[in-house]
Amino acid sequence: MSPGGRPAGEAPVMVVLRGPGLGGLLTAVPALRALRRAHSEHRIVLAAPASLAGLLPLIGAVDELLDVAGPGPLPPVPSPDIAVNLHDGSPQSIAALRRTHPGRLLTHAHPGFPDVPGPSWRQDAHEVRRWCDLLGWYGIAADPADLALKVPLPGEPAPVVVHPGAAGPARRWPPERFALVSFVLRQAGHDVVITGSAGGRALAEHVASLACLPETSVLAGRTDLGELAALVARARLVICGDTGVARLATALATPSVVLFGPVSPARWGPPPGSHVSLWAGRSGDLYGNLPDEGLLEIGVRDVLGAAVNLLEVRAR
Repeated sequence: MSPGGRPAGEAPVMVVLRGPGLGGLLTAVPALRALRRAHSEHRIVLAAPASLAGLLPLIGAVDELLDVAGPGPLPPVPSPDIAVNLHDGSPQSIAALRRTHPGRLLTHAHPGFPDVPGPSWRQDAHEVRRWCDLLGWYGIAADPADLALKVPLPGEPAPVVVHPGAAGPARRWPPERFALVSFVLRQAGHDVVITGSAGGRALAEHVASLACLPETSVLAGRTDLGELAALVARARLVICGDTGVARLATALATPSVVLFGPVSPARWGPPPGSHVSLWAGRSGDLYGNLPDEGLLEIGVRDVLGAAVNLLEVRAR
């Protein structure tokens, strides 16, 4: 047997915890690729929600998916050679990885674990930069710009993708406003489709109805993750709130207009260039039961102005 209890000749295992959803995984792509480059001999097991499996071939840095949501706990796994905490700086995520008895643990420091080294947690850090800096502290170089995903592009018309849903009420711009934006763009001759999860189909249908869009424009609940990625990749523009679809647009180099409410784009926003982040300039309660007041300060004209500018640039 080799160190770690694995059979001789078997590749050493690295377990990487990243338990949030789509957006969370996409912000960790540069870190995952850096880990692959630094430890090419390891079998990298990503502990993340099983619903994200369709995205892994587009990332190209993971060998296996372990179904885990949030900070754990993790199901029983053989003791990994290395465990990496790309989830958060909480004691729960550190404890979950410690219970796997890794040979080495890469994580942020926490006062609850004084024997575990690591950099201090910075609340104001951009989510992409946070994980690259963590690995840098351990001597692993990661490029925050290494976000791109590549998907095959079918020769179909390029639509404008409107994604009205978000994980919590505080990040949801009113559907009536998404509908008005969709209606104006449709009247201007653009093909507009409304996306969302299966649970968000009713919202998507409501937006489409208010916008006088045909039923065929509602794609919510009708695309798996791979199909959604292909749709976003060929889209002319994406309009959405601070969600995983915004991070997907960034990774696929699709222009986007992203509406920020309770959380500043300094933490989750796309890079400058072909993306526009709209924000009223003040943070709020991410877990509020109503749309954030700052989010509501963003008007339909603001969104349409940014959308039209990006569409004109792309047309040129």
